[in-house]
Amino acid sequence: MKAKVQKRAESGCCARPALKERPLLSPIQAGGLAAVFKVLANDTRLRLLHSLVRAEELCVTDLAASLGMKPQAVSNQLQRLSDLGILASRREGNSIHYRLVDLCVRSLLDQGLCLMEEVSARSRSRFSVPCK
Repeated sequence: MKAKVQKRAESGCCARPALKERPLLSPIQAGGLAAVFKVLANDTRLRLLHSLVRAEELCVTDLAASLGMKPQAVSNQLQRLSDLGILASRREGNSIHYRLVDLCVRSLLDQGLCLMEEVSARSRSRFSVPCK
C-alpha cells in the first residue's frame, strides 16, 4: 500500500490511497465531488486551466487574449476556479496574475484528455471500413 501512495505523490497529485482501496463515497462526498465536476464542466474554464498549465502563470489580459474573450468574462470564470482553491493570484500593479495551485487538477485534465482521445479512437475504429 505504501508504494502505491508514494507513486501517486511522485506523479504530482495528492498522496492518498489508491481509489480502489478507499471506502465507498458517502452521499456528502459524492455531492462535493459532483460540485467540483460541475465547476470544471465548462469549456471556458477548462481552456483557462489548460492555458495556465502551459504557461505556469498568466495575467487576466493575456488569458483573455489567448482565449479570444473579454477580460471581464475571463475574470468571472477565474473567480469560480479561485473559489474552489484551484487557483491562486497575485497582484502586480494593475494586473492580477493567476496560477494553478492544485496539482490534482493538472492530473485530472491530463486524464480527461486521455479518456477523450481513447473514446474517439475507439469510435473511429468501430465505424471504420476495413481495407480490402
